[in-house]
Amino acid sequence: MARRLRMESEAGVYHVLNRGNYRSAIFQSDKTKEAFLRCLDEACVHTGWRVHAWCVMSNHYHLALSTPGANLADGMRWFQGTFALRFNRLRQERGHIFQGRYKSLLAQPGEGLGPLCHYIHLNPVRANICTVNALSRYRWTSLSWLDRATRPPEWFEPEPALRHAGDLSRTPAGVRQYLTYLGWLAEDEPTQRRQRFEAMSKGWVIGTRDFATAVMAEHRELAARGPQLATDLQAAREADWLAALGQELHRRRRSCDDLQSGGKSADWKLQLAAALKARTTVTNRWLGTHLHLGARDEVSRKLNARLRRIEGGAEGNDNLPQTT
Repeated sequence: MARRLRMESEAGVYHVLNRGNYRSAIFQSDKTKEAFLRCLDEACVHTGWRVHAWCVMSNHYHLALSTPGANLADGMRWFQGTFALRFNRLRQERGHIFQGRYKSLLAQPGEGLGPLCHYIHLNPVRANICTVNALSRYRWTSLSWLDRATRPPEWFEPEPALRHAGDLSRTPAGVRQYLTYLGWLAEDEPTQRRQRFEAMSKGWVIGTRDFATAVMAEHRELAARGPQLATDLQAAREADWLAALGQELHRRRRSCDDLQSGGKSADWKLQLAAALKARTTVTNRWLGTHLHLGARDEVSRKLNARLRRIEGGAEGNDNLPQTT
């Protein structure tokens, strides 16, 4: 059975979630959760995503995010693949760590996104991990970023949750009011039903009936475009990758001719590949073709070997770690 086409748009807002393979507790340690958030930070920098709420539990995660670059699928491939590679490398393991393809539900801005953020923030309370009074001190939701002095990343935008809770401001007073609101909402089941908490992780749309109808119509239009849409999206991605390649070559005072004449294992080309990995969601297959580094698996092997040398102190670490 063919996979359902994922809808992508510059106005896309999503609830993204996934679980550990066989529901395993992949986020059991704080270090693993921290590594997940570091990887999310890199993904947001690469893709331009804006995250409105997040929660990391022992065996799954939730994200409420917007994709100004219409790049959910491309970004998620990088994000989950990179985290899985690092997770397995740390444990010297192989295989899948997630139960499969991530799940994404389209959320309606405002009426869908606000309640979705509340739902995500209250996840630890529903799971009996902490009480609602202790929720702001629980480290592993974005609520902890609101209730602390340190500055969160620029890609974190909690305003939709604050607006939906009563046009609250992103100030200490506004955050206190939001915590009070969540405490009330956690006990008010009729309001949870009105906000459709039970459907936040089911189906594929979060919002009003009119929004769902509009989404279905758009999905039929996208499905009709089918292969052409996929071709257009890939062409747009590759145009971005080529632009980044040109900038990196210019910075190194290199040319495309140098790429062709340089050996497949030339260190400067591997540094270039790692730099492109650090700023884009470029694939190993594309790198192998355009940087003349060989087949996809060969590129992966070379970049991972370089990363091991960096981690072992054999050379300076001027790039972010290798990705899938």
